[in-house]
Formats: sequence, structure tokens, C-alpha cells
Amino acid sequence: MEIRRGIAVSPGVAIHRAVVVDAEDRPVPRRSITPDAVEGEIKRLEKALQASVDELSQLQKSSEERFGSEMARIFVFHAGLLRDQHLLEQLQSTIRNEHVTAEYAVYSVLRREVRKLQQVESQFFRERSRDFWDVERRILSQLIGPAAEGLGDMKTDSVLIAVDLTPSQTAGLDKTRVKGLATDAGGRTSHTAILAHALGIPAIVGLEDITSAVNPGDTVIIDGNRGLVIVHPDAAQLLEYRSELARQAETKITLAEVARQPAITTDGVEISLMANIEFPHEVKHAVEQGAEGIGLYRSEFIYLSSSVEPTEEEHYEAYISTVRQLDGRPLVIRTLDLGADKINANIDLSHERNPFLGCRSIRLCLQNLPLLKTQLRAILRASVEGQVSLMFPLICSVMEIRQAKMVLTDVMEDLQEEGIPFQQDIPVGMMVEVPAAALQVRTFCQEVDFLSIGTNDLIQYTVAVDRGNERIANLYSAAHPAVLQLVRDVTRAANRHRKGVSICGEMAGDPEFTMLLLGLGLRSLSMTPPALTAVKRIIRAVSVNQCQRVARKAATFDSDREVQNYLREELRRIVPDALDGRSIVG
Repeated sequence: MEIRRGIAVSPGVAIHRAVVVDAEDRPVPRRSITPDAVEGEIKRLEKALQASVDELSQLQKSSEERFGSEMARIFVFHAGLLRDQHLLEQLQSTIRNEHVTAEYAVYSVLRREVRKLQQVESQFFRERSRDFWDVERRILSQLIGPAAEGLGDMKTDSVLIAVDLTPSQTAGLDKTRVKGLATDAGGRTSHTAILAHALGIPAIVGLEDITSAVNPGDTVIIDGNRGLVIVHPDAAQLLEYRSELARQAETKITLAEVARQPAITTDGVEISLMANIEFPHEVKHAVEQGAEGIGLYRSEFIYLSSSVEPTEEEHYEAYISTVRQLDGRPLVIRTLDLGADKINANIDLSHERNPFLGCRSIRLCLQNLPLLKTQLRAILRASVEGQVSLMFPLICSVMEIRQAKMVLTDVMEDLQEEGIPFQQDIPVGMMVEVPAAALQVRTFCQEVDFLSIGTNDLIQYTVAVDRGNERIANLYSAAHPAVLQLVRDVTRAANRHRKGVSICGEMAGDPEFTMLLLGLGLRSLSMTPPALTAVKRIIRAVSVNQCQRVARKAATFDSDREVQNYLREELRRIVPDALDGRSIVG
């Protein structure tokens, strides 16, 4: 048995035999042509480019039907590359100046672009190199025929093991056959990760060398909850995971019934359960799982699915679609929470050495006001059709939130002058995700209408652990006593000042922490849609008095391990099968 740990990007568990897809490296030999054959090769190139654009148009339509318009924009980006005049000029000049075939020109020019991207420090741009691989493969298939990819041979349920997959390959996966996915390469923001999540396939990326550890036909467990791939599992592991899958199947009907019931404790306290989403099409699933609204709309995925900065209309279309689907339910939209490397190559940050502590989120927006104003205009325009709130991320100082509110006021005045309607009293909140904000929370309560505790970053910044770094992943813990103290203090301050307060990090969706969070005074939790029913089930089985006792006891422990063991014991005592081997928070 061999266990590998990677980056979990899509939850779930799969146990099947493996299909291994090697890296598709398709070398094209350099072949010279005579000068009088140059124009003929250029015509071949132009024909192949047009055929590729037509193919992408069809793929865009099918992807839009399966995943929604945001995901389909990946292929709009690919088509944009094929129409890029600079790229076309490079290809044509290579043919003319070097007297080579069209396929070799495509191979040499696009490989050069890939090498440039792979040398950039930004992880986002390194991940985008897969898009150039995809475009190269598509053009070459038009010029010299398709390469054998191995994916069409999947005639039985399998887990797919690959070095990496292009967006086209991932979008074309047969969900009825592919039950799980694990790749050597990739990150949380790669298109492969985004599409796998949209497909609902358990997926783990960034495993580095999983293809060398798995042979075709090997039995493999992909645990998309913990980020584990287990190769050649022993009898005990197989029994544990098969029992878990069986229990999940048995409780599926029960959880579906729970989704329709209110989130009320045994002593009658109502808890607001909201969902975190990234795309408008996720609203339907969230509501089906019992979400009372959207507590966190991660608007940055509007940027990630395009090679250029989205327009105001593109923002507006995404927001208004979400508002209308919610049919009066609340929606909280978080403004851009990315670094400049992910949205606009024209903003030069000289390759920041530590982007997590650099110019990102509200810092970036306040340095590039047109960027922020475009998004705020779209949010305000959409606000007239529903119960919309907006919040600013990564606030560290009072001046930042005051500046952001001033920009919002400017945008409101512009819309008023233009006669465009908007919600004038739109609630304005902020994320509490750095210790500085948590420690100064009483001051921030004077500035905003509500607070949302983003535990993913709050944990990262409090314990100084990069949550994507496998070497120190064991130090990243939501149960750390310092983290719990900050969550408690923020919640108490908000309640005293009569400000709305919720928690929207992964901690909110982990059943282990439900009783603790209620005991700390939280009455609004926002989480990924799949976690809603499990958390609601616990809420309906406990009283607030029980939860307060649990919170008081947890505060007496000195280590995260003691806290976590205690929380698990208490949860198993009240809801014996609540955990069953699964934990969402790593």
C-alpha cells in the first residue's frame, strides 16, 4: 500500500481500477520546404486555425450546456489565442523566414510560449501554460491528425491518473465512466481543477509523481475530502472506505429529508445556513441542499475564466443571473480577492516574492480604482432585483475600509447622475481573515454593517502556515487555540455591537466544529453546498446549552490536537455516525 497526498480540489471518494494517461508530448520534426511552397503552407496554417476556432465554438456550446457560461469562457479564451494577430504573425514569419512546415511552425512557436510561462514566478501563469498546450494540440490535430489520447478506451468505471489534462480533455471526460481524477501537475486555480469540480468528480492535483506510482489496472482510492490517493489499498483500507461509501448511500435519503427541514436546535434557536459558490449555476444545487441564501459569492472566478479583465456587463450578467435564481433569498458578493498576476498582465508587480503578503485583494483594488469601480457598478446595478450585500476582503486597517466605502459612494453618485437605479442602502461588510482585523474588531464594528470570518486565511496568517504547502500541512489547523480565541472575540464583539456576523471558511462546513461554533455565539454559517445537510443534521440534534459547554471546555486546552480529539468525542457521543472517517478541514 502506498499513500500520496496532494491538493484536494473536488470532494468525494472513488474506489476503482486506474487508467493511466501519460503526458502527451508530441514532438514535430523540423522539415524544410522550398521557397515556392511557403504560401501553400501559410494557407494550410490558416485553414487549420479556422477549423480549430470552429471546433472550439462547438466545444464552448457543449460546455455551456454542461457547466454554465463561466466555464465555457475557458474555450472563448482559447479561441481568442487562435485569433491573436501577434501569434499569427509569429507563425507566418517562422514559415516564411525559416522555410519550415506549418506544423513545425506551430510546434516551435507555441513551445516557446509555454517555456516563457513556465519560467514566470506566478503560479497562475504557470498553470495557464496548459492552455497553450491545448491550443497546440488542437492545431496539430488539424494539420497532421489527432494523437491517440487513451481516454476513449474507458469502457468501465475507472479513476483517471494523468500527468495533467488540458481543459479540453477534462471537459470531454465521460462522467459516467470517470469516477475520480488525480494528476501530477495542477493547482487550486488550474482549469483542470475548476472543471473537475464542476463535473462533481473527486479530484486531487499537484501530486508530483502519482503517474510513476500507479500502473494501469491498479486498484486506487481517491479521497477528495482529505487530498489522499491510496495505491494498492490493503484490506483494512478497502473495508473502511467501502463501508463509508455504503453508509453515505444509506443516509442519502435521510440527508435529503434533512435538507427540507429548518436548521433549529433542540432548544428552538434558529441557525442561518448559507452556501459558498463560485458560479451562478451552483445556486440550484445550493438551494436543493437547504441553503437559505448565498453567504459568499467568490467573484474572482469571473476573472479566472478569461484572459482579459471582465467588463462591467460580464460582471453584471453573472450577478443578475445569481440574484434571479435566488428568488428573493440573500446574496453576499465578495469583491475581487486575487493578485494582479491573475487578472491583468499590464499591472506590473515585478513578480512579487511573497504574493500572499503582497498586493492582492482590497490592496490591489485600491491601487487600481477603475478595476474596483467596474465591479461595484455591476453589483449595485444587480442589487435592485434582490437582497444583495457586498463585502470587502483582506481588510487590515480602518483606512482601507474607509477608502473602499468612499469609492463605493463615488460609484453610487455616478450611477445616480446617469439615472441608473441601485439599492442605495446596500449592506456593506468586510471579511475578517487577518489577525490585525480580528484584534481591532471593535473599531471595525463602527464602520460596517456585518462581518464574515474567513477562517481559511485567518488560520493561515495566525499560525504562519501556507495551506498549500504539503511539507507543513500538518501545522495548518482550525483547532489551534489561538484561532479559536480570535473567532470567539470577533463573534462576541459583533454581537455586542448588534452587527451581523457569520463564518464562511471551510471550518464552517466541518461537522467537527459545528457545536463549537454555535457555542462561541455564531448563528450564521456559510459553507460549500455538499456540507449543508451534514451540518444541519448536527444542529437539529443539539441544544445551544450543550454547545456552550463544549466551547467553554475547548477553551481550556493548550493544543489543537487536544481540542480536535475532544470535539470528535463530543460529536460522536451525540451523533455517532456524524464523522465516519471524513473530515473536510485538513
